[in-house]
Amino acid sequence: MGTQQLILLIINILGGAAVMLSYIYGLKGQGGGANVLWGGVPESIRPVYFFSMIISALGYFAFIYYILFRIEPAGANISYYLFYAIFLVILIASAFWMPLTNMFVNNGGNGLWIAIRSVLALVGLGSIALLWALLALQPETRGIAYWLAVAGAGYFALHTAVLDAIVWAALFK
Repeated sequence: MGTQQLILLIINILGGAAVMLSYIYGLKGQGGGANVLWGGVPESIRPVYFFSMIISALGYFAFIYYILFRIEPAGANISYYLFYAIFLVILIASAFWMPLTNMFVNNGGNGLWIAIRSVLALVGLGSIALLWALLALQPETRGIAYWLAVAGAGYFALHTAVLDAIVWAALFK
């Protein structure tokens, strides 16, 4: 693993830890538990989200594996640094979602609602950028690892840009 891949791995470890800690903090800091964070999302579609989160996580592992272990940064036709920016946007914005949602539940306010919508939009746009970056790659061979990464990034983008940024936001309030 080269230096650039190591930096991306560190971004993912630290960013992933920040997201997980924000979820732990968010769930412990909310008196009503996780149900409060669903807002007005009907219980009938919550299992769709649960299933989708599992598929999204599997997709994340598929594309991060490909990016870390199958792309040679020096030989890629797009800058490997682009992946730094994409993952920083996705992970930093993701770490803010639950704390902002907790604050909104407890205090309300248009500013907090705009902040929540903004971080969800950033994650969705970052996910779409990731899919674009993978599709823009021109590897010598496009084997199973590449197509699993593209499929994983596509589903991750669908979940974050549509289910989270649009559907959850529309139903929450």
